[in-house]
This record gives sequence, C-alpha cells and structure tokens, in this order.
Amino acid sequence: MGLRDMFKGGDSTPEPANSEMTEKGREYAIARRHGDRKTANRIMREVAEAAPEDLTSFAAGRDSYNAIPPAYKKPRRRRRT
Repeated sequence: MGLRDMFKGGDSTPEPANSEMTEKGREYAIARRHGDRKTANRIMREVAEAAPEDLTSFAAGRDSYNAIPPAYKKPRRRRRT
C-alpha cells in the first residue's frame, strides 16, 4: 500500500448528524481563537439546551476548526508590569 492508496478518495470520517450544530461548533472555535468572549458565551448558552446527539455534532465542528493551525501569532505590544 503506497501513499497514493492512503490518500485516495473515500473519506473515513462519518458525516455529523446535525449540520447546524456542526456549524455552531465551528463558530464557537473561531470566537475562542479570536478572543470574542461575547459570541463564545452566547453560543455556549444555546448549546447548553441541546440534546446529547447534537453535542457530538458540535464537538465535531469545534474539533475540525481547531485542527487547523493559526495563521499567525498576534504580537505583544502592551507594556507588561
């Protein structure tokens, strides 16, 4: 089995059950990465009322975005005390 066979079509990861919750997971991960606490807290309040099956879809969306490394690191320009 060569590299070509390993990366041939046929995605082995199953599609999440609830695509809306998957998208909310991505939005949550983006908000966390960019330091947007207001949006992250709002999304978590919405997710707190969800069913357990939806939470797995949320986690799948969050993890799919977190798997992407950040493009750059923000410079620290503030004076430390």
